[in-house]
Amino acid sequence: MALSAQQIPRWFSSVQLSSFITATQLGKHFQRPGKTLSHGFAAQPQMSSDNCFLRWGFKTYRTSSLWNSSQSTDSSRQEITSSQSALLPSINEQTQKTQKTRNFDSELSLEALDDLPPLSPLQPVSEEEAIQIIADPPLPPDTFTLRDYVDHSETLQKLVLLGVDLSKIEKHPDAANLLLRLDFEKDIKQILMFLKDLGLEDNQLGTYLTKNYAIFSEDLENLKTRVAYLQSKNFSKAHITQMVRNAPFLLSFSVERLDNRLGFFQKELELSVKKTRDLIVRLPRLLTGSLEPVKENMKVYRLELGFKHNEIQHMITQVPKMLTANKRKLTETFDYVHNVMSVPHHLIVRFPQVFNTRLFKIKERHLFLTYLGRAQYDPTKLNYISLDKLVSLPDEIFCEEIAKASVQDFEKFLKTL
Repeated sequence: MALSAQQIPRWFSSVQLSSFITATQLGKHFQRPGKTLSHGFAAQPQMSSDNCFLRWGFKTYRTSSLWNSSQSTDSSRQEITSSQSALLPSINEQTQKTQKTRNFDSELSLEALDDLPPLSPLQPVSEEEAIQIIADPPLPPDTFTLRDYVDHSETLQKLVLLGVDLSKIEKHPDAANLLLRLDFEKDIKQILMFLKDLGLEDNQLGTYLTKNYAIFSEDLENLKTRVAYLQSKNFSKAHITQMVRNAPFLLSFSVERLDNRLGFFQKELELSVKKTRDLIVRLPRLLTGSLEPVKENMKVYRLELGFKHNEIQHMITQVPKMLTANKRKLTETFDYVHNVMSVPHHLIVRFPQVFNTRLFKIKERHLFLTYLGRAQYDPTKLNYISLDKLVSLPDEIFCEEIAKASVQDFEKFLKTL
């Protein structure tokens, strides 16, 4: 398609300017013998601006012709190439040489830019480019401590005054992040007032919050709802205060979970409502801990140790910790008391505190009484010694009233073991 008369001047001016710029850039890289210009590159053999246009103008015209069709481009290329061959053969030879060494940018077409490989991280950058690089924020140090933030956080300062041990909390990164985001007046103060209304004393708040810092993430209305549920089950306010103090995570559990736990113990142990409530008050961790140890110990008492169901009920209501005690400790204690000391089941049921005593203490006292000839655990015989007195009395009273010996004699005996 031929150019119109109005388009020819604009086309010629645009192509001629682009040709001049391109030729200037090329001349900086490939100097030829000749006269050196003040601009810093060698002069080429004499050639007119028209020749410069013939030499370089075609490629600029090919890449910038937005208004020309492909047919007119092909015909123009043929015309320009034939003109170069007829009029300027020396220039054609020079063009072939310079095309081999032309810089990378002049060889790339606009379409080929998308195919460029990504920049290597090892590729050097200029000072201007380095200034524009935005670095990522630094990672937190490995030795993170909340102590570093106390001087800058009013919340942490007031928690320290309440007795909160930050050194224990900072071991949990999530807890540290939680406390740093909280506002004392908005997020913490209302929880503190709630706990005080519940019955916790000022000197108890620090210990409680150190263990259950997650209460600050709880909704206040949910906390009140859980307290109201316990009250509906006839737990008194004093009992609830005692339970919250001994089981700090109690109020972090939903009403549904609390209800399920109470139902489990009442059904599994076949206890009355009152005995179930008393059991929970004495060991509120039964509502917050895992049920697996409880289920396992129930099987141990019944199948391995040979206790009857009513005997198990009596023992756990007297010593609730028997439900969560270590299985190995239970079996070793029973084996020594029943098989070595010859104490029958019904006497162990009467004094289940023996399961809550360290085994080495039972062994030391039994061996000392055996050495003195006073190891007598049958209530039908003289000089009967109950398991309760054997394990619960301090050394001074045990030696004086039970062993009828001095503490020094007991200590000398222990050195022989």
